[in-house]
Amino acid sequence: MDTIFALATAQGRAGVAVIRISGPQAHACGAAICSSLPPSRQFALRNLVDLDGAVLDQALVLSFDGPNSFTGEDVVELHLHGSVAVVSAVLRVLGQGVGRVAEPGEFTRRALENDRMDLSQVEGLGDLIEAETEAQRQQALRMVQGAFGQKIEVWRSKLIRAAALIEVTIDFADEDVPVDVTPEVLSLLGSIKTDVSDELVGFIAAERIRTGFEVAIIGPPNAGKSTLLNALAKREAAITSERAGTTRDVIEVRMDLNGLPVTLLDTAGLRDSTDDIEIEGVARAIDRGKSADLRIFLVEPTDVLSISPCKDDVVIAPKADTRTDDVRAVSGLTGQGVPELIAEISEVLKIKTQGAGLASHARHRDAMQNSLAKLEEAICFVNAGSDHYDIAAEEIRVAIRSLEVLVGRVGVENLLDEIFASFCLGK
Repeated sequence: MDTIFALATAQGRAGVAVIRISGPQAHACGAAICSSLPPSRQFALRNLVDLDGAVLDQALVLSFDGPNSFTGEDVVELHLHGSVAVVSAVLRVLGQGVGRVAEPGEFTRRALENDRMDLSQVEGLGDLIEAETEAQRQQALRMVQGAFGQKIEVWRSKLIRAAALIEVTIDFADEDVPVDVTPEVLSLLGSIKTDVSDELVGFIAAERIRTGFEVAIIGPPNAGKSTLLNALAKREAAITSERAGTTRDVIEVRMDLNGLPVTLLDTAGLRDSTDDIEIEGVARAIDRGKSADLRIFLVEPTDVLSISPCKDDVVIAPKADTRTDDVRAVSGLTGQGVPELIAEISEVLKIKTQGAGLASHARHRDAMQNSLAKLEEAICFVNAGSDHYDIAAEEIRVAIRSLEVLVGRVGVENLLDEIFASFCLGK
């Protein structure tokens, strides 16, 4: 396998930059540029030199012996000054040796291939790199730490036990088996079926934490929806005007709302119109409003719209700064009621995240659904009697393979390029 190297920190000027080297010749590459390496898992200050012995920089050097490293291979890390010129010079010297520049995600891919991580941990690492909010960080970290893989391994072990019990009965079909294995098999299958079902129930909330919640602001024209969006986003994201019908398309603003990722949607005012563009804007507003995770209805008590609030939606009156009645209201212009509205939105979304599972990618859901379907079929065949045990055993084996796909044991080669394509160089 090639020896690879890459800048592991962000491009551009910085206080410190880290260059990572991994592979069978990593120690040789490191020693060539810094004369000598410190003992494994220790660090030392070294001068980095080019092929002619000219000093490039002074760096902190760490070395790791495989398999006790991130990639499972010999690894050297160079912690140098983050000058663009210094980094370029060091990478140029490394390129003159036996190594080559790493491809995006290649270090992590080697960690997967060397059993330092399973595929769910790899996805968690990708999510951790992309995390923008505290909830996303916590969720991704659980994946990186192997919580999902550990859960799947428990399911897999129970299914292997159930399959083994069934196989014993099949192998000794012509003899008297002293113990009826059916109760234990059904207990094992039923337990896993419940666990997988619970994980699927928590999938939607987990996916929303990873990708973000959508919160749509709904109301009639000139209700102050765009002004409220700007107040919530704390910037001029949408054009505001006293003229009704200013907003024609859906305006999206991504934000961190008390640790949760939220995309606010400013929609066109809902009313009948003869303007083709406005009609299309209203149609889009209705579609996005219906699909949103939460809707803020900015309406007067007497307003009747073409879309109605659901149970958890927030209904509030506009223009609190000009009202004289006791109706609960908010003003994006002055900020009156905005903190209370943010608190209410946060509480509703927090409730929606309760019970969030570990699975947060579509392929997780699909694999678990396939496994669950096979478990249900296996239970039916076990209940049908010993004449159907061979079919039940096959259904259990397929269920096991579906779970193994989640951690990369089988059938994921076609997914790897897509997964690692989103990783940055040096990771």
